Amino acid sequence: MHAKDELEGRNCRLAAGTATLLWHDLIRDAENRADSTLDESLESYLVFTLLRHQGDTALGQRVIATEWLEALDRGSHLQRQNLRDVGDHCLLLAGLYPEQAERRLVSMSYFIDLGRNAYDHLAAQLKAGMAELYGQLARGFNELVRVLLEVRKLSGQWQGLPPLQNFELCQERGELRPELARRSFPGAIVLAGPTRAQ
Repeated sequence: MHAKDELEGRNCRLAAGTATLLWHDLIRDAENRADSTLDESLESYLVFTLLRHQGDTALGQRVIATEWLEALDRGSHLQRQNLRDVGDHCLLLAGLYPEQAERRLVSMSYFIDLGRNAYDHLAAQLKAGMAELYGQLARGFNELVRVLLEVRKLSGQWQGLPPLQNFELCQERGELRPELARRSFPGAIVLAGPTRAQ
């Protein structure tokens, strides 16, 4: 009986290690397709978020705004955990299930802004390394969503965002980056607009 338990434990660790490697490879493929290079900490966070939520069948039914308000009303430890969950849920919904925005009659920026704010709020509550990680997640939220959208495309069951949602995602602080616009709207002529400094 003891040997059987040990074998099952070893098989579980092997399966978890294999799943980690598979998600990591998939994220790397998606980064290449998105013409993006996530730094190691963001890439690792994304892999472990996917692992942690891969069996979350209730993700599409969550009321994120309620989770956000409940997180702000909790004690410090629970608040941090709930803010992380809000950020993670928003990241996964925007990147893997963008059709949820249309079903809920909101724009993709709803999930992006709420998730970014959750990570940002969390960064302000933490110290040193963890604060920096969640600050990076907040700043790189759009990039993470783009990578996850490529993960979704790799499934072969989804063609991509409709043009308007793609345009919305390509906007970064009111500025559409020309290289993203060309990729989002093949054949379009991209006119240079004012820069942030102007």
